[in-house]
Amino acid sequence: MGRKSLKEARQQEIVKMFYEVAKKEGYENTSIAKIAKVMDINPSLILHYFETKEDLTYALIDHILESYLSIYTIKDKEQATLENLQRTLEMLFSKEWNVLFDDGLFYTFYALAFREEKIKSKYKIILDALRQRLAAIIEQCNEKGLTAIKAPQTAADFIFVLVDGAYFYLSLENDMEAYTRRLSYYKQKAYEFLEIPPLTLA
Repeated sequence: MGRKSLKEARQQEIVKMFYEVAKKEGYENTSIAKIAKVMDINPSLILHYFETKEDLTYALIDHILESYLSIYTIKDKEQATLENLQRTLEMLFSKEWNVLFDDGLFYTFYALAFREEKIKSKYKIILDALRQRLAAIIEQCNEKGLTAIKAPQTAADFIFVLVDGAYFYLSLENDMEAYTRRLSYYKQKAYEFLEIPPLTLA
């Protein structure tokens, strides 16, 4: 049991350093040797946990899923409230969401999905999981009479289509004032689509 947790901790440490190096150097310019140099360890130690750069890439994509799912503040067995739904929208259309994972790496891996079936499958798992969790919150709110949103799964899909399109477009925007204004506009449209009031912040 202890060995397993030590192994997992070491793997996570390597994956996080891979992310930092790739974010700075670019995915194509990142090698196991470079990661080992930054960590001040022998490359063989990384190879003990990840035989290839591809294995590291798969592990990092799994890490993306965990990062993105962190927006959901309720646990699986807890009951959703309207505030949970509102806070989820606030997080989706926020700076915190946008910086959860580097845009350059996200779209680099996304491009690789067109050539590698395993990466494509992992990305689909990420996107499906995000949609399913949002749909579950909407369904619970409907059951409690807090919302009357038709087709929760379709509604969740629409929200993420809006999110994905918004951030791809905004990644090209250098004017932070314009960025903030557009992001606020997209968030407003999400609230209008779901026909729920915006979250009132104290």
